[in-house]
Amino acid sequence: MKRAVADCTACELCKTRKQAVLGVGDVAATWMFVGEGPGADEDECGEPFVGKAGKLLDAMLAAIDLKRGHGVYIANAVKCRPPDNRTPETDETAACWPFLARQIELIQPQLIVTLGKPAAQTLLQQEVKIADARGTVHDFAGIPLIVTYHPAYLLRNLPDKSKAWEDLCFMRKTMKEL
Repeated sequence: MKRAVADCTACELCKTRKQAVLGVGDVAATWMFVGEGPGADEDECGEPFVGKAGKLLDAMLAAIDLKRGHGVYIANAVKCRPPDNRTPETDETAACWPFLARQIELIQPQLIVTLGKPAAQTLLQQEVKIADARGTVHDFAGIPLIVTYHPAYLLRNLPDKSKAWEDLCFMRKTMKEL
């Protein structure tokens, strides 16, 4: 699949990427976190969540006794960096959808956590408001799915970090009940 993603030209994002960013982590993960798309640091390194948002995500994982690569897989809705780190457009998430769907199928996580609106909308296939979707277990093809804020958003909106902590506690409680 890595080669197929690297060779993909299904949308315009392929024209400005340095490299496609498939995902990283434990391929037998029980937890799967799905973000929006690669940023500049991720485009450079070829791994999701390596910049400031990645450091925050790692801290969030640690807060619920998780660690990147240990029972955790991290992916994005789009595999190529949108120019100027803009939000991926609907046609771009649609073009990458087969890759994300295949990742989920191969990994078979027990719980999916979407980080931010684009990831939530991609997996739930509907308009999503994070504030309204939080605190509920949604369903993706029989897999429980929880919606929370994107770490990059939390870096810009510090008051919502307490809400993200509530979400982390909800995730941990949900996983224990599975």
